[in-house]
Amino acid sequence: MDRLSDIGEIKRIMEESGFSFSKALGQNFLVNPSVCPRMAQMCGADSECGVLEVGPGIGVLTNELCKVAKKVVAVELDKRLPEILAKTLSDHDNVKIISGDIMELDLHALIAEEFEGMDVVVCANLPYYITSPVIMKLLEERLPIKALTVMVQKEAADRLCAQMGTRAAGAVTAAVRYYSEPKLLFKVSAGSFMPAPKVDSAVIRLDIHKEPLFEVKDEKLYFRVVRGAFSQRRKTVTNSLSSILGIDKATVTKAAQTAGVNPLSRPEQMELRDFALLADAIWEVTR
Repeated sequence: MDRLSDIGEIKRIMEESGFSFSKALGQNFLVNPSVCPRMAQMCGADSECGVLEVGPGIGVLTNELCKVAKKVVAVELDKRLPEILAKTLSDHDNVKIISGDIMELDLHALIAEEFEGMDVVVCANLPYYITSPVIMKLLEERLPIKALTVMVQKEAADRLCAQMGTRAAGAVTAAVRYYSEPKLLFKVSAGSFMPAPKVDSAVIRLDIHKEPLFEVKDEKLYFRVVRGAFSQRRKTVTNSLSSILGIDKATVTKAAQTAGVNPLSRPEQMELRDFALLADAIWEVTR
């Protein structure tokens, strides 16, 4: 069904099924017909590839993904939607809808069962309220996926794709760049949705690193250092980490000097490798 982004068709489907939007689930359906084809073409899928979609809604993006991928598996939290999706996606025999919470599913098992022998990418129009948790779950679990293409709030896209060493960078920037190479693909206006949100969106793609950019001695400590530094970003990295990690300032200063990091640096002045070197140095001096 190729009219799923038509406002009239969406209203007809909603009336026919007695469906109404859920504010709690952050539901906004796309009504701009050019967005989903672009996402499907740019997400890295091809005729031999599997696509895991999160939150298919009524299937606007799913419909386009089915045209380019070998198989699409869409995970939908709203239990009212699978019945609607069975109708809107009836033209395709390469799609499977799974009713469940993406945050609770065993994604390694799902991918192994549904996409055996295939390269896999993720593509999703994510509700704003759960953007970062979903992205970080998909990255932190080190799933066998090549790329993650998502539509998110424009402000979140700017933060996720920011360059390290700039004021726009934050803890989530460092986390995303640890696992992947992010790229902003294109912007999407608020008027592209029904109902229209109050802010614009953007589509980004995270190409997953085949190998880690660098090894760290303690990954949990690395992320504690990153989060700790950015939690008090107006302070120097020495002062903020001393407070957050509960380590005396002299010890943190010694670690920074060992790592070749200026103890007076603020987090937005640091590159990704600086955090890794600093975390390793802190690990060494606190053993």
